[in-house]
Amino acid sequence: MGKLKKPDHHIFVCASFRTKGEAQGVCNKKNAQSLMQYLEGELVDRGLNVLVSSTGCMKLCDRGPVMMIYPDNYWYGEVNEEAIDDILDALEEGEAAEDYLFA
Repeated sequence: MGKLKKPDHHIFVCASFRTKGEAQGVCNKKNAQSLMQYLEGELVDRGLNVLVSSTGCMKLCDRGPVMMIYPDNYWYGEVNEEAIDDILDALEEGEAAEDYLFA
């Protein structure tokens, strides 16, 4: 069995899951699931070693869709496909995409 190759970054995308299991929040209504598919495709195209996970509600609904990058602790809001392109460009440079950063 090969050695586990840990990801360089882990991106968490709010998918609005609530304790009762239903995805019903702002991020879900703003197409967070399709954004995750776009994000995954971009990561593959760029050859980045990044893991993507959907999360429960991050309780930042007024900023949705919300995305957080670990271990950098970059919090991005109002994410769309254009934002993802800019965020990944910045990530490749080891920087934050200031236009979308809110924490």
